[in-house]
Amino acid sequence: MRNETMPLLEVENLKMSFTSGKRGKKVTVNAIDDNSFKIYEGETFGLVGESGCGKTTTGRTIIRLYNPTEGVMRFQGKEISGPMTKELRHFLTDNIAMIFQDPIDSLNPRMTVEEIIGEGLKYRGMKNPEERREIVYDMLNKVGLTHEHASRYPHEFSGGQRQRIGIARALVVKPKLIIADEPVSALDVSVQAQVINLLNDLKEELGLTIMFVAHDLSVVKYFSTRVAVMYYGKIVEMAPSEELYRHPLHPYTRALLSAVPQPNPLLEKTRQRITYDKVRDHIEMDEPRMMREILPEHFVYCNSKEFERYQSML
Repeated sequence: MRNETMPLLEVENLKMSFTSGKRGKKVTVNAIDDNSFKIYEGETFGLVGESGCGKTTTGRTIIRLYNPTEGVMRFQGKEISGPMTKELRHFLTDNIAMIFQDPIDSLNPRMTVEEIIGEGLKYRGMKNPEERREIVYDMLNKVGLTHEHASRYPHEFSGGQRQRIGIARALVVKPKLIIADEPVSALDVSVQAQVINLLNDLKEELGLTIMFVAHDLSVVKYFSTRVAVMYYGKIVEMAPSEELYRHPLHPYTRALLSAVPQPNPLLEKTRQRITYDKVRDHIEMDEPRMMREILPEHFVYCNSKEFERYQSML
């Protein structure tokens, strides 16, 4: 059950812009466009959207691989969006860890599994190699591997096993928040299920809070407590998982859900795809759009006329 009074992570008006090009021909892209959300302890917060919408950038900005252009981020009430000091770096590495999308490129090919997983412990000052080894062995067991795998190198493993190593590396330092950046998108479907079930089991066993970044809505529905839908850097709808799938309101959310394949071949044959057209599907007016609460905890990015239309759809 989440703590309503103190979010674990609080993001307010976050913006992340990238500028490219030569002098006089510079182009600025808003990868994250003024987003706000909260993640509460013990929940899984899903962030979904198509490729290039800013999901990965959001995760990397939270963990400070990128410095935010604007906005404030707080973790357990402490601001983590300010200048990167040694104290803040240690605070972040003690509390937030990331599972990366590519299980091949995210592991150093010159390091053994023991060195990869134990690196975080070494960084935190655990100098005794025997003590580190015991913790690494225990973590390998937790992710479904054995201590015999510790002396091997990443190229000796399958994609699913490499992702298990990546999960072990993230969890070994006992973080409070895990940012899982599309952790199963590069894996076979059967292996995806294994990794998702592993994350679910570890979440319950270790009391983790997870920010789960994905483009596969069927996976997010199974795994997430709440879901935020992102379109071109902007969160356009946010609601509890079951509520979002029962009452999708924003046209982009409905278009995404219509693209999810149905397991029944007869239903799949007659499934109607919904397309999203920004001009056709919105009511333009001088009033700016903002996140408005349609139902308890169900927010949609809209203006007042669109708000009335969405209410009539319930």
